[in-house]
Amino acid sequence: MNAPAAIKNAEALGLTIEPLSPHIGSTIHGIDLRKPVSDELAAAVRAALVDRKVLFFRDQDITTEQHLDFGRKFGELEVHPFGKQNAEYPEVLAIEHGKDNKGKENLWHSDVTWRLEPSLGSILRAREVPANGGDTLFANMETAYDDLPEDFKEKLDGAIAVHDFANFRQGLRKKGLSEEEIEVYNKRYPNPHHPVIRTHPESGRKSIYVNLAFTQYIEGWDRAESDAMLQYLYSRAAIPEYQCRFSWAKNSIAFWDNRAAQHYAVSDYWPAVRRMERVTVIGDKPV
Repeated sequence: MNAPAAIKNAEALGLTIEPLSPHIGSTIHGIDLRKPVSDELAAAVRAALVDRKVLFFRDQDITTEQHLDFGRKFGELEVHPFGKQNAEYPEVLAIEHGKDNKGKENLWHSDVTWRLEPSLGSILRAREVPANGGDTLFANMETAYDDLPEDFKEKLDGAIAVHDFANFRQGLRKKGLSEEEIEVYNKRYPNPHHPVIRTHPESGRKSIYVNLAFTQYIEGWDRAESDAMLQYLYSRAAIPEYQCRFSWAKNSIAFWDNRAAQHYAVSDYWPAVRRMERVTVIGDKPV
């Protein structure tokens, strides 16, 4: 479904799509996630997601079960092997920061690109937020690709990058796991090789698909050349024209397309508390 058709269909279902910035991000009005989401409504939301890269929903006082039900309308949900999980609902990832745990997601990234099949999208719900601060920025990596110089596009055509869960591995060591125990994770999550420029499986649009958190190097390139190119590509997410910025409130929800967008959680609220819960929809192998 193309963007005009998606908007028209959403309007027919009683939804209003309000853009937050020209290139990325829209707030969806007219949906109550406490109620079952029909297949037709989910299709309209999905089309809007592909078009706008991240969708925002305000005042959604939902239960954990309703959060999971909404996520499952878009695919199977993952269990994050390294994060703090809800014992009763393992698909729910708790992201909590406060006085003794300063926010650390303040770098541009796309979620779980260290998986062989990274996520389609993440659905983040605010449970408790600081009085001010703690915003999240999102960047449209399709527009960032469109604006690359043509010689860069040619050079990157077919290039493959290696990804790794290196930051989480360091966390495992800090927790006291032995190298033998960590090797179990290495075998379970081997380094994937993803295209530097991926093609969206639904829209067919190309985007920059490397990120500072998980990408290691471009395969087959001289390391200095790889590092220089990656640093340049990482820097594209920080260009304001590609971005939107979302200010959270309790019971706000953001649903972003990890295949086409990167995000940055601003860590400016310490020592205040910020408690979020995320469910993540499993995606497919990038091409």
